[in-house]
Amino acid sequence: MAARDSIMTKPKDTKGTLRRMLSYLREYRPALAVILIMCAASNVLALIGPAYAGNAINEAQAGTGLVDFEKVGYYVRCMLIVYLASSLLRILISVWMTAVAKRVTRKMRNDVFDKLMKLPVGFFDRNQAGDIISRVSYDVDVIGTCLSSDVTQILTSVITVVGSLGMMLFISPPLTVVVLFTIPAAVLYTARMRGITQPLFVKRSKSYGTMNGFVEEMMSGQRTIQAYAYEDMVEERFDGINRSAADAYHDAEYHAVSIGPTVGFINNISLGLIAMIGAGLYMYERITLGDISSFVLYSRKFSGPINEIANIINELFSALAASERVFTLLDQEEELADKPGAIALCAPVHGNVALSHVRFGYEKDRTIIHDLSLNAPAGKMVAIVGHTGAGKTTIINLLMRFYDVDAGSICMEGQDIRDCTRKSVRGAYAMVLQDTWVFHGTIFENIAYGKENATMEEVVEAAKAAHIHGFIMRLPQGYETVISEDGGNISKGQKQLLTIARAMLYDAQILILDEATSNVDTETEKRIQKAMRKLMKNRTCFVIAHRLSTVQSADEILVLEHGDVVEQGTHESLMALQGRYYEMYMAQGE
Repeated sequence: MAARDSIMTKPKDTKGTLRRMLSYLREYRPALAVILIMCAASNVLALIGPAYAGNAINEAQAGTGLVDFEKVGYYVRCMLIVYLASSLLRILISVWMTAVAKRVTRKMRNDVFDKLMKLPVGFFDRNQAGDIISRVSYDVDVIGTCLSSDVTQILTSVITVVGSLGMMLFISPPLTVVVLFTIPAAVLYTARMRGITQPLFVKRSKSYGTMNGFVEEMMSGQRTIQAYAYEDMVEERFDGINRSAADAYHDAEYHAVSIGPTVGFINNISLGLIAMIGAGLYMYERITLGDISSFVLYSRKFSGPINEIANIINELFSALAASERVFTLLDQEEELADKPGAIALCAPVHGNVALSHVRFGYEKDRTIIHDLSLNAPAGKMVAIVGHTGAGKTTIINLLMRFYDVDAGSICMEGQDIRDCTRKSVRGAYAMVLQDTWVFHGTIFENIAYGKENATMEEVVEAAKAAHIHGFIMRLPQGYETVISEDGGNISKGQKQLLTIARAMLYDAQILILDEATSNVDTETEKRIQKAMRKLMKNRTCFVIAHRLSTVQSADEILVLEHGDVVEQGTHESLMALQGRYYEMYMAQGE
């Protein structure tokens, strides 16, 4: 449960982020063009309504007995028709834009997931899984919501503002000047609040990522938490993280929520000035009562979109903050490409592996492997032992080219693996790790994972060799039994046996076992070792083990200490040496 660094969220320019976010809409330009035409039609119809309302009022003020109710009724019917048509178009626009947003978010999630598949192992070592998941789910959802509603609303608002301004100028230029007088105040206030709120929304998104990462770690370690009665401390830590996330949410919303009401207040001042000046113009017969009514409606339509933009500005800032987090992930450096001219590992791969004067460190100034050399001929079993932190797992990372060596070389079949494609190098290995991984699916699918078109007979043979067949046959549906997410309905030892069966089925020339039998009993462990020796005949096997009793039959044992091989030989020769291996062996009570 050690804390890890989260992905750094680098602030980016708003225009660049917005442009990049909208670039996902590029392939939907035809649909967006239709939506834009529908927006224009909907707003034009909505803008005709106040004109009909003004005409109806002008007819109604003709005087007692002079009102033409037929014309009033006609204008009212026309007003209802245009408003109804405008509303129907708005519904269609929302439906279409939601469909576009769905496709955009799906593509964005695919891009993020594809990126994750191309990132080096070191990226996942440095970043919390919960924070990564938050970017794939929560942040992309925020962007999708913005695209489905806010973009349409902004398009509609632009058309409404331009159309309303034109109608107001046509009705009364003096009153239009009054309306425009208050607009700069609203614009300047919104711009100032933007500078305050956007960093707060970035902080809010980052806080949610931290909280998700903590929750994911605590859920995966629930048994350990309960075993150590650590619940109260975990709750206390979560309370602090949750409080920080809540404070970040409050700070962002506290400033953003005031934008809408403040802009609305400015607009209401404009409305009061229109009423006062309009009354004066009416007294001097410079404007009719119906025109004043129409002008008020148009002024509300003019200021309404500005007010709406102010109301959605917090959602837009939140989407921009989410976009920065998503694009920061998309901009991460991918695993280094194979060098130009890299070739596939020569076939067939017999399993000859040699390390020559290898030096490596995860950080430039911190070397872990200093000067490691070893030779693993095909078909031999090489055991790597040593205390925690000696560099055992690091060697496996280097063999698989999860990392490249800083100096020296690793060769397979006489070829430097840096001259070969990573895919061909990794395809030569089958791995069984201490941290077992099974997925939601049938037992057959979990064992057959990695071998395309595996038959039931092959899966059963591998399961028998791993001594898990009997357990599987006792299950209600046998090999068709579905394993729950993360294998919650089977024991950890059974999960490990399944992964061992998976490695046995995988047609690879080299097997890596990293504490692979740590969760099975001693008797089963011996049977598995015997079965592995039979199945791995003429194949190379690297075994990392803490229990030295499991590696006595190894052809070569390397004893690591601080990244260096301090002893090397068979079990018998190392025991006769009575050095480091002998001390470790005796310390385990063997």
